Amino acid sequence: MKPVFSLVALLVAAPVAAQQVTPPAIPAPAPAQEEEGLSVDVTDTASADLTIMIPAMPTAQAVQTPAGNTEALGRQIAEVIAADLRNTGLFKPVGPDGVRAPSVGEVRAPDFTYWRNGSAQALVQGYVQAGAGGRLTVGCYLYDVALGTQLTRSGFEVGPSDWRRAAHKCADAIYTRLSGEGPYFDSRVVYVSETGPKNKRIKRLAIMDQDGANHRFLTNGQSIVLTPRLSPDDRRIAYMSYQGDKPALYVYDLSNGTQRLLVTNVSMAFAPRFSPDGKWILFTMSAAGNADVYRVATAGGSPQRLTSGPGIDTGGSYSPVGSKIVFESDRSGTQQLYVMNADGSNPQRISFGGGRYATPVWSPRGDLIAFTRMGGGFRIGVMNPSGGGEKLLTEAWGDEGPSFSPNGRVLMFYRGAQGRAGKADVWSVDLTGSNARRIPTPLDGSDPAWGPLRP
Repeated sequence: MKPVFSLVALLVAAPVAAQQVTPPAIPAPAPAQEEEGLSVDVTDTASADLTIMIPAMPTAQAVQTPAGNTEALGRQIAEVIAADLRNTGLFKPVGPDGVRAPSVGEVRAPDFTYWRNGSAQALVQGYVQAGAGGRLTVGCYLYDVALGTQLTRSGFEVGPSDWRRAAHKCADAIYTRLSGEGPYFDSRVVYVSETGPKNKRIKRLAIMDQDGANHRFLTNGQSIVLTPRLSPDDRRIAYMSYQGDKPALYVYDLSNGTQRLLVTNVSMAFAPRFSPDGKWILFTMSAAGNADVYRVATAGGSPQRLTSGPGIDTGGSYSPVGSKIVFESDRSGTQQLYVMNADGSNPQRISFGGGRYATPVWSPRGDLIAFTRMGGGFRIGVMNPSGGGEKLLTEAWGDEGPSFSPNGRVLMFYRGAQGRAGKADVWSVDLTGSNARRIPTPLDGSDPAWGPLRP
């Protein structure tokens, strides 16, 4: 399928650590017939037929910074942009290797005659400049090669350690303009890093960029950690941990590396998840031999029970506006998905396909609920909040624990192998089900949770 044509407004969120700036405008193009700019059809990733040239970004003067030489950074930023776009399955990025790098002057006034001699439909150019204190200014321009027009431009001033964020923001601007979807590249994922045999696994809390870069461990592995979830402001992580062989819920503060005990003195507490406003944490607690969904204030306090009755209720996830909760329950005899009001009232079953359903999570767009379906293996699927439109996205044996990207177009999950020696890896797949790929991690990985766009 060839690309469809539409105009989409650019929406780029500026991070605190990466101040958004507007790069200089290029000379106004000559008047032309009104034509819509390039775009891609996000429902058909198999086409991947929009070729984008991404040469290395030049610098007016090669300057050494704490992040490296600005000339080298120009190539590295182009590489990150190309990788982000390639990983969507929607584009064919070419470069920066094997592509002629433009001069600084050409960035704002491309030689379209030259680029038309190749196969490029779109062109990404930019620049890197060093400022006071090693801070970097990165400019990013997207052009329609056939029409010789600028589609969008963006720019960011970042500290030297945040140069990859500038690259992700540039990629987000390009992706948003061409797809009509929201951005998601400038985001992080928290997950459980695993090592050792299955009967004696060391499980550590870890965090990384969505592409696997900037990886770091947050805990030392002395205590098992499970089901970590990032807060809506990207500053805290709620998770379960066994310390002293007693399960408890903790909140980890990313700004200072401290952890705070939230819920304890119960036989079991797991599966925490923040409310959209960050004021509450849903979790499952086992008390008096019965497992139910509770909520507790993020600041602490007494848990409030939201479900009741026989059976196991767990895996609560809020709708984007916080008015509904999806959870799993075996109250009907097998694990199925239910939706209830945020106060626990009016639970309604929504899953009726074959097999059992678990680990539900609501899309940030509100249009879908993702889940794990069990029956002859474990597979990732989606359905609408009323239970219709069910679609399975993966076909491997052991896929579990989906988590949505900030724009709701991609899911991250983990894939476990069979057998005692089987390892677990972090994977992603888009809503078409045709673009599954492994996310690189230093060790085995499970329980990924995608955070919001970084502030």
